[in-house]
Amino acid sequence: MRAFFAVDLPDRFADPIAEAQAAFEGAEGLRFVAPEQTHVTLKFLGEIADDADTDTETDDTTPALADVIAAGERAVADADVDPFECAISGYGVFPSLDYISVVWAGVDAGSAELTALHEALESETTALGVDPEEHEFAPHVTLARMDDARGKGLVQEVVRERDPDVGRFEVETVRLVSSTLTSDGPAYETVASFGL
Repeated sequence: MRAFFAVDLPDRFADPIAEAQAAFEGAEGLRFVAPEQTHVTLKFLGEIADDADTDTETDDTTPALADVIAAGERAVADADVDPFECAISGYGVFPSLDYISVVWAGVDAGSAELTALHEALESETTALGVDPEEHEFAPHVTLARMDDARGKGLVQEVVRERDPDVGRFEVETVRLVSSTLTSDGPAYETVASFGL
């Protein structure tokens, strides 16, 4: 199964996320994330071996689910992060305003704690054989993906000129999430939770 570690946004954030996305209405080529599915990804794992899933082809280098859960427990303990407040605000893009593939809302307060959790998860999961991150970790909430550049000018204008304050929430849990790709977009399911 495809999986990742994440911090969820509360359900009440669906409307503020939708409002943040609305600033990009009319930008052709953008594919928006469902507001109720937004989260901060701490570590994307790719495929892991789930003993109950006999349809997925895995090899000896694919981490086992039990090992990933144990790694998550160790990482959250090692990060030594207590529950903290997280603030979602501002716009940004990856990889750059000249070439946009992802449009996101940033993390203000809570960035240091999320980074500490990411670094601990990165260390534990790469030890299991998960590929290391290719880029420096930048905590964010993905709002949309740009499939083509037709709406690039509008996205650039909004990112440069607007600074939304989406809201604040308390982070108390890290989740291990499975992601199943469907024709209606990804379907997420919590596999394990780790309290701070």
